[in-house]
Amino acid sequence: MPDFGKRLRHHRTRKGLTRAVLGGLVGRSAEWVKAIETGRLQVPRLPLLLRLAEVLQVKDLADLTGEQRLSATTVTRDAHEKLPAIRTALTTYHLTSSDTEPLTSRQVADRVRHGWQLWHGNRNHRSGVAEVIPDLLADIQRTVRQVEGNERRRALTALAQVYHLAQLYVSFQPAQELVTLTGDRAMAAAQDADDPHAIAVAAWYMNHVFRDAGERHEARVDLAMSAARLVKPAHGPEDLARWGLLQLGAALSHAKVGKSGDAWRYWDRADEAARRLGDQYAHPYLIFGRGMVDAYAVTMNADLLQGGSAVRAATRIDLASMPSATRRSFHLIESARAHDLQNEDIAVVHLLNKAYEESPETARYNRFARSAVIRLSESRNGMIRDDVRSLARRIGVRVA
Repeated sequence: MPDFGKRLRHHRTRKGLTRAVLGGLVGRSAEWVKAIETGRLQVPRLPLLLRLAEVLQVKDLADLTGEQRLSATTVTRDAHEKLPAIRTALTTYHLTSSDTEPLTSRQVADRVRHGWQLWHGNRNHRSGVAEVIPDLLADIQRTVRQVEGNERRRALTALAQVYHLAQLYVSFQPAQELVTLTGDRAMAAAQDADDPHAIAVAAWYMNHVFRDAGERHEARVDLAMSAARLVKPAHGPEDLARWGLLQLGAALSHAKVGKSGDAWRYWDRADEAARRLGDQYAHPYLIFGRGMVDAYAVTMNADLLQGGSAVRAATRIDLASMPSATRRSFHLIESARAHDLQNEDIAVVHLLNKAYEESPETARYNRFARSAVIRLSESRNGMIRDDVRSLARRIGVRVA
């Protein structure tokens, strides 16, 4: 495939990645990437090809190979059984009025709070929230149309949170267009509510949308900092937590493109916010706090290709204090990614199994977890062979 290298270079430069960064993210050197792009090396085998597709966010392998259409999502992602129902709920427009009484502010708050509890407290969190999102979305949309003034503003703020839950659900699903839709609708609801707190949270989730869409990191940082200026960290924990969360968003954006100095400068601001909030603080649904800031240091080091630093950061985090099974599982997977950079396959398998025990659905739909299992299935290490096959069955990955 003489054009493979050209396609790879196109997608790499579109993402703003250097050869060194791309190589590090797939466990290879900058020289290896150069050799592929210039045609000195042949197309890699499927596991590595899938890792390239994941890093470059290429959904169809034909966009890289130029040959038969093999969707990367069919191998590295699986669709949740409730995805069609969520898609219908998000794309149904209620154009007629309703005689049903609007929800009270208390009812709205209680039902949204229950949704967050399902997301963070249920090991099978996607299945949990999928049961409530369609009715919750329809009922709060209806309430927004029926009430006025401060009641409407509160309903819009709650509606933004429902869209956040929906965005979290559709993330890591073969439904990128729904990720964009939910992020945009949440921001629109937050702005209509004229609520700085809601806008700040929507900006955090829009940062994830921008990353998935390959938007340049400057736009992500600008959005985060614009929203951060709307909140007042000195006013109390709600403002300080949101301000710190947005600093963390900027840090992650810089780390993703290899800007180490800027990444750690913003991480230090998030760290200061967490310190001021206290070691025992964790926001009720954003989960921002000491544990989250420390855990994202693992992600940042991994994105910056600092495998040793990422592993050391992983040994310092206390996930037990994080009140979210979903987040504990995610950060265990990120710790596995740190060990993967060090080629420590036994640790990778151990941590992925721990992540599955914390939250099966987090592990099942995580891109790194699925692609790592595919790669490890080809390992000649007999010590992990049976564990990898067992893990593959648990998370629904097809391996030889």
